[in-house]
Amino acid sequence: MTEGNSRLLWALRILSALFLLAAGGIHLYLVFNGTGGVLGVMFVLNAVAALVLAIAMLVLHGRMLRLATVLSLLFLVATLGALVLALTVGLFGIRSTWDLALVPETVIIESIGIVVLAITTYAVFRTPLPAAARREGV
Repeated sequence: MTEGNSRLLWALRILSALFLLAAGGIHLYLVFNGTGGVLGVMFVLNAVAALVLAIAMLVLHGRMLRLATVLSLLFLVATLGALVLALTVGLFGIRSTWDLALVPETVIIESIGIVVLAITTYAVFRTPLPAAARREGV
């Protein structure tokens, strides 16, 4: 892998981590500003998962990085999907509207995050695994 590709991959990993943190941060902000009950608990779990995945994007290598990128992409797709369901047909008996706090911003951030994570996932899978990882099956 060339140095330019390595730098690009690092930039994508950092950008992916930032979008994960932004999505999780929005959910945590909403908990601290009035979202309670079951939805509040789910929002806290979302924030914790986003933090764990963001850290994984920055510290893992090889096949574990591949797993982290796929899980991160699926996480943001599921998070945005849950919001879209809440906005349309309702989710767990909860119906959301576009005029609620941070709904439009969340849709924008998570949509861009999905695109960034899709590109990052592609780049990670295009990067050859280190020889040791290939030999050991790691």
